Amino acid sequence: MSQALRPIEPVTLSAGPIRLEPLSLDHVPGLQAAAADGELWNLRFTSVPAPAETRTYVETALAGQAAGHRLPFVVLDAASGEVLGSTSYHDIVSSIARVEIGYTWYAQRVQRSAVNTTAKLLLLTHAFETLGAQLVGWRTDNFNHASQRAIERLGAKRDGVLRHHALRRDGTVRDTVMYSLTVGEWPEVKAHLNWQLIRQRP
Repeated sequence: MSQALRPIEPVTLSAGPIRLEPLSLDHVPGLQAAAADGELWNLRFTSVPAPAETRTYVETALAGQAAGHRLPFVVLDAASGEVLGSTSYHDIVSSIARVEIGYTWYAQRVQRSAVNTTAKLLLLTHAFETLGAQLVGWRTDNFNHASQRAIERLGAKRDGVLRHHALRRDGTVRDTVMYSLTVGEWPEVKAHLNWQLIRQRP
């Protein structure tokens, strides 16, 4: 019988340049400012909210948390407290100890920096070593090649493509690329992520 996940509750995680805190409506203005860096909502294959949609975006995330299938975080600069973006655990299936990481986006100026690597290290460590996850998954749009490369750099394995799977914001239907990482693969990936962070230090 599969071991279930331990209870997934709001938690603050921090390391290096960032801090992940439970998402709340207080973060709406900061999220709007972060998304404005690069006008990220104009990318058709992302979930980044437009300014007028940000409150609804947070309310939807919190509704998912109340329903037990999502745990959203705000990503903050550890020194200044500035909002850098957002990320979530989602599609939580406690009975088989499976959780996915997604709804991840960052202000343009911190993309391809230590921010994403650190956030993923924090989330993966918490998932595998505290929550008892047996598998962590990711999903992304088939046209979001930057996201696919970022997931692959983490060491996740590409599982396949779900064709005609979900609506994009512009009404078109996307294919979804699925990735995963098992608990047995985690020690090597953890070592690799720590090595990446050492390389990225100024």
